[in-house]
Amino acid sequence: MIIIHGMNSLPRPLPRYLTADVERALREFPVVVLTGARQTGKSTLARDLLGGPARDYRTLDDFDLLERAQSDPDALVSSSRPLTLDEVQRSPDLLLAIKRAVDADRRPGRFLLTGSANLQLLGRVAETLAGRAVYKVLMPFTRSERLGRGSAGRWSEILENPAQLEGEHAAFPEWQQAALAGGFPPAALAPSPSARIAWLEGYVQTYLERDVQALSAVEHLVDFRRLMRIAALRSGKLVNQSEMARDAGLAQATAHRYLNLLDASHLLYRVPAYAVNRTKRLVKSPRLFFCDSGLATALAGVHTPREMERAEIAGAMLETVVLAALHTWREACSPKPEVLWWRTAAGEEVDFVVEWGERLVPIEVKASGRPRPNDVRHLHAFLDEYAGLATHGVLLHTGARAERLSQRVWAIPLTRAL
Repeated sequence: MIIIHGMNSLPRPLPRYLTADVERALREFPVVVLTGARQTGKSTLARDLLGGPARDYRTLDDFDLLERAQSDPDALVSSSRPLTLDEVQRSPDLLLAIKRAVDADRRPGRFLLTGSANLQLLGRVAETLAGRAVYKVLMPFTRSERLGRGSAGRWSEILENPAQLEGEHAAFPEWQQAALAGGFPPAALAPSPSARIAWLEGYVQTYLERDVQALSAVEHLVDFRRLMRIAALRSGKLVNQSEMARDAGLAQATAHRYLNLLDASHLLYRVPAYAVNRTKRLVKSPRLFFCDSGLATALAGVHTPREMERAEIAGAMLETVVLAALHTWREACSPKPEVLWWRTAAGEEVDFVVEWGERLVPIEVKASGRPRPNDVRHLHAFLDEYAGLATHGVLLHTGARAERLSQRVWAIPLTRAL
């Protein structure tokens, strides 16, 4: 706990891509719920980037305020000023008071709530605030946010018309170090690798001792941590709960519950398989990803580029970095794009497929600075299969040049996407 809080004292908050979208939501809805994994910067965003004299900020990490929330929640939310309530999951009964307050006065922006658990997956919250709240998810830093740009990359241009990016850009030779650092602000901005590792280890311990127990009773934390490690080592692979349960020495039902807890904490994502028939997307096996490459490598016991290569997870960690940036970008889109993946029975596979309105764009991620014709054969297979839906494909690479590789495929440097 000391490590986690001690490293959060940053000189000034870096701009976040989601800020403008949350501000827009506050102008339109009475309740905005800002959720996401612990330590992604929700409190900083709510207090420093979305605060100011117009809003009152209160956190339920304050035990006195928590006691008030539990003893007289209606009095706590009766303020005539817009109210930001941080860590609201600590007092679920407070949500009923917010519901009553909103039903009496539906002015936009009345309540900004933050929580570290995925409140939409907690039935009581979703039911209580149904029709009254909009949900926003704050991901860990993207590369552009870490550099102070407040951006999620240039996904809109990449998906709409990559030709406008043609030319020389910055290369990304340090991608392995970036994957190890991840995007949790204290780890990504840590002054040294040892400080980063210490923070991530403290994060895992705090998550196990505090958040997991708050969400659901877990009988054996050692078993839960073992499953987390197995999931980290399989990041980017197909979900096979039977195998994961066997390797972790758990009953399949227990492994299923533990994975759902990781999902509810925004630490784990399942990327569905692409199919024109949307029902089939629910049936086909998804790919499993951690929300952050730094956390995944720490759980896997991998701390250097050499160890990452030896564990054969380097490519998966680069894909994890890309997926996190895609999720950050999609969160501010309306309607939200779908991020999927694709594979045929013959073994042809595309890392990601983005369905955005009428656009369908397959994306391959390569840890190479020199794209080769063989790298795009699966993109061509997808484009041939869905010729009436997809107009172009994208190969993201670690080099510096954005260029057309074929009539339908563009090579784009990862520095433009991240």
